[in-house]
Amino acid sequence: MIKLKTYTTTSGEVLLYNGEPDLAMLEVLTQGPGDLWHSSLDQGFENCFKELVYQSAVYWWFVNDFKVADTAVNWRLNAHSFVVRASVWETLGGFDYQYSNAVISGLDFGFNLIRNSGGIPLYVKGLFPIKSVDVTISKEDRYLFFLKNFKKHHSFYMLFRKRFSFLSEYKAFKSASEKVVKKENKIIKYRDLNPVKGTPTVSLVIPTMKRQEYTELLLKDHNEQTFLIKEAIIVDATPENERDAIYYNQENFKFNVKVKWQTTKGSCRARNEAINMCTGDYIIFADDDVRILPDFVENHIRLLQTYNASACNGLDIMADNTNQNLDDLKQKLSKLKDNRWKVGVAHLFSNANSCVKRTVVEKLVGNDVNFDGGYGEDTDFGLRILMLGEVLLQNPFSPNLHLKPPVGGYRFWGNQSKILGKKRKVQPWELGKPVKYVRPVPSPTVTYNFLKHFTPSQIKEWRWKHFFIYLFKKDKKGIILRLFKLPYKYLQFNKSLIYAQRLMKKGEQHE
Repeated sequence: MIKLKTYTTTSGEVLLYNGEPDLAMLEVLTQGPGDLWHSSLDQGFENCFKELVYQSAVYWWFVNDFKVADTAVNWRLNAHSFVVRASVWETLGGFDYQYSNAVISGLDFGFNLIRNSGGIPLYVKGLFPIKSVDVTISKEDRYLFFLKNFKKHHSFYMLFRKRFSFLSEYKAFKSASEKVVKKENKIIKYRDLNPVKGTPTVSLVIPTMKRQEYTELLLKDHNEQTFLIKEAIIVDATPENERDAIYYNQENFKFNVKVKWQTTKGSCRARNEAINMCTGDYIIFADDDVRILPDFVENHIRLLQTYNASACNGLDIMADNTNQNLDDLKQKLSKLKDNRWKVGVAHLFSNANSCVKRTVVEKLVGNDVNFDGGYGEDTDFGLRILMLGEVLLQNPFSPNLHLKPPVGGYRFWGNQSKILGKKRKVQPWELGKPVKYVRPVPSPTVTYNFLKHFTPSQIKEWRWKHFFIYLFKKDKKGIILRLFKLPYKYLQFNKSLIYAQRLMKKGEQHE
């Protein structure tokens, strides 16, 4: 059992540490968003525990480490060299010592901290000395980790993928199964939000198409905010014969309303055009069909200032129908109870509800327009924020109600991807080679996102898992029919890869 040392900051906060950290760095680090700090990437832990791919494949942002200069969100904790807030350590009950090795105990703690407990683990270059550690994980500890943290079928899948060493793998799985004891996941208490400091300004970005009346509803909600935005920038792609500028009448609003009638195609291009018009310190990204409570903007700013972070992702609450209002949003929030109140690192990014410092958005240049006509642009944008070394927070204090009207919106163009034949309109990702007889599945832009951010071996594992889930996760009675359809599904998947690879060759685009 590891015995931790104590350090108290000048503000009176108690920290616990193991190893030999540069104590002078802790005063600054504790003023930021982190709950735990380490230098494991310089100690042999970079991208270790690759078998995690058997559970996460390409569906979890943090399966790979972010290669940045100084600081980044990172859960791969070296149990022998770390610093943690004492309150966090006590809440979570420290390491799980059921493992045979401290290496996997540290990884288990860091993994649960980021994935389940609303914690923020950070790699910090230079906090600890560069010292290589043997990061060897036994087969039994690997299965123990899987059984503690995932549903059992993920262990079965790993057994299937390790079939060439099945006997030794099965022996380890059986031994782990007989002694596994799951540890209760606890949530770290969020920090009390400070009042807004200074006079920050906020720009609101709304791309819209054929939903002018819904956009006006959102603008009216912003009229009632406790912290007024500086400007709303609307990029409207509504066809000219359907436009009505009355919805954006400046006289009806307490902030500047800037409207650009979009002549290009796609929501990514629309957001980029809006970003170029922003002048606020922060940018709030919103969909055209959301409703917000009066403290929405204020709580975005308060959260980012309290945690000293640059980006956050608000709660996106789906409405039951388009007639629901803010009273319905309050009722839905009350039903979430304690499940709502978790900050920590966000595991997704939503263009429907997010707030980012404009300086960070400018570093990213904007959205990758290769995603226009498909899906995945917000996932890519969120990942690129993290790859800058920034912390992307989950914000439970700024929810929205997402109305999701059945008509309008930029998916009007994207829906053409489901059509085959002469009636189909060409999609941007087709790059001059229209889809003919085989519709690509998954969406080529989703596949492009995976190719862009994950390794070839992880893509290979995703391919295995994609077809494994197709065959075995649905109704068992239909497996014969699915086997019969498998060759066509294989063609669809390959078609998606071909289009995605062409996008990769083209490279990231912003205009």
